[in-house]
Amino acid sequence: MSKVLITDKINDLAVKIIARVAEADNLPTMCEDELCEIIGDYDAILVRSQTKVTSKVIEAGKNLKIIARAGVGVDNIDVDAATQKGIIVVNSPDGNTHAAAEHTVAMMMSMSRNIPAADKSIKSGLWERSKFTGVEVYNKTLGIIGLGKIGSHVANVALALGMKVVVFDPYSNPEIVEKIGAKYIKHLEDFWGLCDYITIHTPKTKETTGLINVNTLNRMKKGVRIINCARGGIIDEKALFEAIKSGQVAQCAIDVFEDEKNISSSPLLDLGEKAILTPHLGASTDEAQINVAVDVANQVADVLSGRNATNAINIPALKPQKLEAVKEYMDLAQNIAQIASQVSNGAIREVSIIAGGKLSNLDISPLEIAILKGVLSANMVGINYVNAPVIAKQRGIIVKTSKINDNENSIKVVIETSEEKVIVKGTLIAKDIKRITQINSYITSIEPKNHMLFVPHINKPNMVAKVAGVIGSFGINISGMQVAQSSGCSDKSIMIINTDTEVNMETLNEIVCIEGVDDAKYIGLHN
Repeated sequence: MSKVLITDKINDLAVKIIARVAEADNLPTMCEDELCEIIGDYDAILVRSQTKVTSKVIEAGKNLKIIARAGVGVDNIDVDAATQKGIIVVNSPDGNTHAAAEHTVAMMMSMSRNIPAADKSIKSGLWERSKFTGVEVYNKTLGIIGLGKIGSHVANVALALGMKVVVFDPYSNPEIVEKIGAKYIKHLEDFWGLCDYITIHTPKTKETTGLINVNTLNRMKKGVRIINCARGGIIDEKALFEAIKSGQVAQCAIDVFEDEKNISSSPLLDLGEKAILTPHLGASTDEAQINVAVDVANQVADVLSGRNATNAINIPALKPQKLEAVKEYMDLAQNIAQIASQVSNGAIREVSIIAGGKLSNLDISPLEIAILKGVLSANMVGINYVNAPVIAKQRGIIVKTSKINDNENSIKVVIETSEEKVIVKGTLIAKDIKRITQINSYITSIEPKNHMLFVPHINKPNMVAKVAGVIGSFGINISGMQVAQSSGCSDKSIMIINTDTEVNMETLNEIVCIEGVDDAKYIGLHN
């Protein structure tokens, strides 16, 4: 009989579920050495955030088949090491959806009616009724940034409260937004001035870090109220502090912070009654903890019974015989899709996949999943081979696959968005060397790397030197570069630059200011 180790004070329901198919040991949190001594006896381990499942633990877990995290993140698990050993890693991305949405609404209502300050006042023996006059949310406009599962639930509650709801989410279709009774805002610059309240429900990515800053705060309606129960760092806390002190922002309700390990450094602590602050409580409900425990316990039971996990982080739910024929193209397919997605603007409507050469005679369904994973993971977190097709379908993305019988073993991805069409093509040379051979009208031959910079520009002398000079001035090293001329216009070229590190927004803004540069986009590739 299989054995499962459960640790980190996970709800007892997990033990009962596991006990149906395996012997379950529920033990306290252990350090790495303690785990290494016993993990070899177990087929699965189920943890929360305290236990660190390191490469050393994984190496010692000679019988491990699955590692389960009762929660959203997997930062405490060495996923790469698990993948190398063929161990499935799963989590529970949806178990706290309702908890996070409810906390958002609670924060909004507490802020509107000054509940924390009034509670403190009356417990001090005071009766300051007029001091705590609040505002109604009825007929006010709530702006939601990010209409995922949490954002959608918040929207439904807000509409039930009689609020008007506007949504900015470049990865959601207007039809889906309008179906729930909200208004879709296409451009972010048109969003800020509409809102009496703004709530954020996006992951922290390079696009969303510092999304609310001095410039965006100044574009908002005077007296706006801001809620963030998503991720710290999406709001520039210093800028928010100044906006509240000046009266541009009336109040804020914040559950997540830029530096939660050093919370005393946050300027928001000095705002008094203007700021309602909680210590990352979005998922902290009895029900949410039960939900994540039940979810991952069921996945462990399924895997140990020979079935697939529903939220596998690292192992695709694909039959080996299908994967074997095209496995060397999986990384290339994902890279092509990540590039196409990050180059494009607007909400993705359609993804076309064209396979050429020997690939036209193979079952390329594994490549389709890799491409969808690449398309979605470029701007979303938690995307894996299992959920990518489901999420694409939920977002109304049409997927088309075709094959051409030519001499080039190639993969072409065409993304059609609400604004444009983007084409990226690639191939393998010498079996395992990846090359990007086309980006829109530009014919290229560049190796996809973790950090890439695309700079379309006018075809004239000294452009490379100017762009390279800006990159160097920010201490970023260039590891490779190619300049390609447009096949459709001899006056246009593109620089494709590989860098050793990420290119930040400040650098991109400087590059765009160079005369003759049309645009500049940083492309980050990841597994």
